[in-house]
Amino acid sequence: MSFRAIRIDKTETGSVASFAELEDADLMDGDVTVRVTHTTVNYKDGLAITGKSPVVRRFPMVPGVDFAGTVESSSHPEFKPGDIVVLNGWGVGEMHLGGYAQKARVKGDWLVPLPEGLDAAQAMAIGTAGYTAMLALMALEKYGIAPSMGPAIVTGAAGGVGSVAVAILKNAGYHVIASTGRPEEADYLRALGADEIMTRADFAGPVRPLMKERWAAGVDSVGSLTLAHVLAQTKMRGAIAACGLAQGMDLPTSVAPFILRGVSLLGVESVQCPKPLRIDAWNRLSKELDRAKLASLTTNLPFDQLLDAGRDIINGKIRGRVVVEVP
Repeated sequence: MSFRAIRIDKTETGSVASFAELEDADLMDGDVTVRVTHTTVNYKDGLAITGKSPVVRRFPMVPGVDFAGTVESSSHPEFKPGDIVVLNGWGVGEMHLGGYAQKARVKGDWLVPLPEGLDAAQAMAIGTAGYTAMLALMALEKYGIAPSMGPAIVTGAAGGVGSVAVAILKNAGYHVIASTGRPEEADYLRALGADEIMTRADFAGPVRPLMKERWAAGVDSVGSLTLAHVLAQTKMRGAIAACGLAQGMDLPTSVAPFILRGVSLLGVESVQCPKPLRIDAWNRLSKELDRAKLASLTTNLPFDQLLDAGRDIINGKIRGRVVVEVP
């Protein structure tokens, strides 16, 4: 039986993404087949659709690193037909056919049961971005950082990771400083819980080895010069959780914050994250992320607009999170 999908094909000059009809025989190996009901748009999906970065490592490819849906068939002991499941990462949308399709076949070990208190649309409103934000908060907590130590900075605050990070850090008790390249989003960020707003211009100049101490914690999805500025302004024995590279992979900093203030840079990796940690993060999101705030940071788009949305997120035109209902 055929089903609709977005397919990326290799070309002589790079790649091209378009809508296509696929067959069950086109699906890859896996022990669970899922009827995809919802997906979302992440920065990595935008890179795949536009071909601006070589994230796709197999052609043809169905992009979409996230999906939620209902199990159609399963030989995996943890899942049965009718179960509602969520998938984030594991190379899906890069090396394994992803969520921009009406159907997906994957390994059951990659799936997480939909947490109690969330529906499939809300799970995709959270998506990899929100789940990564929770992993960042958990990393800070594991390191011993607490709101009593000082404020928390969130960079790229109007994006997917940043928006959820602002909301959950505020819920955890932090004074939240939101940094964004889109100052027109200040009211949106304050509604999510930001106490102060900084702009990209505040992190644009040369980085001195050490600068005035301003925050004890941070969630950074930008990297490059912005992260260097953040580290130089982190309080004694503070920590920054890094999970993105929207500005670049470079880090023009020095050892000064690390050896003179005891600052720590905590790497947050979400794609290969162990299943128990995934389940913990999702369960916490179901309890700690305010549903009204989640709705306020979410935009709903039809499946037919996915290609445009992939281009828009690369061009900085998407605020917060996007939910796509798969027809």
